[in-house]
Amino acid sequence: MGTTQLESVPEPKYWHLKTVLSEALDSEFSVGEVLPNERDLAARFGVARATLRQALEQLELEGRLQRRRGVGTTVAPPRVGVAVGSEQDAWPGAAGDAWQPVDCALAVPPAAVAAALETGGNEPVHTVRRSRVSHGQPVAAELLYIPASSVPDLTAIDAPSGAARARAVLRELQRLELEGQDRAVELGSARADDAKELDRLPGAPVLVVTTRFFAGGRTAALSVATYRADTCRLTFGDSGRVEIHHGPERQAS
Repeated sequence: MGTTQLESVPEPKYWHLKTVLSEALDSEFSVGEVLPNERDLAARFGVARATLRQALEQLELEGRLQRRRGVGTTVAPPRVGVAVGSEQDAWPGAAGDAWQPVDCALAVPPAAVAAALETGGNEPVHTVRRSRVSHGQPVAAELLYIPASSVPDLTAIDAPSGAARARAVLRELQRLELEGQDRAVELGSARADDAKELDRLPGAPVLVVTTRFFAGGRTAALSVATYRADTCRLTFGDSGRVEIHHGPERQAS
């Protein structure tokens, strides 16, 4: 295809370029193929590199492109379908939970987490790190914050760290009677540690799902799960669950 010059259009130039690039992806590139460098693409479409970057960032956000370390910008595969969160009457780590425990540490949480848990500003809490893999690729990373008051018998367990400690914390948490959950979803940017775990670049778009678990009239645990925005599309059903779909016509089970 020859060089395409963009004429004056009512929408922002980068938005029109995004449409043109999307059509080119459908007709000229296959999944996993590396795109030409920014200089060549900007010259082909007759735009400034800043405009091109805006269009590429939007296509990455929509799941059409992926930026990969040491590779460049590639055409993304179809979104992976996975269910997010647990049923309203289940704690993290209950039967059927697809998350895998990675580690557990006793550490002072961020101020916003401490406020949600109503712990002291310098009071350490159990921080369980878990990961989620679907169709062979990492799709999410989670930090689950649990105050000591939610797992009072944990001191008797001889598992100082690692996945074993994480599983022990989750088992103790399930001794509480779960009274309910609430969940919020927002768009964010991948921090360095999340980006490494999710095989993304720092700053890549992510979906952050924050879930509060209630027991004894208080927040007994708080989950902050980071999902790859290029992989996931979230919808809410009547049950309050969050699901991720493969595409408009395929619903995850």
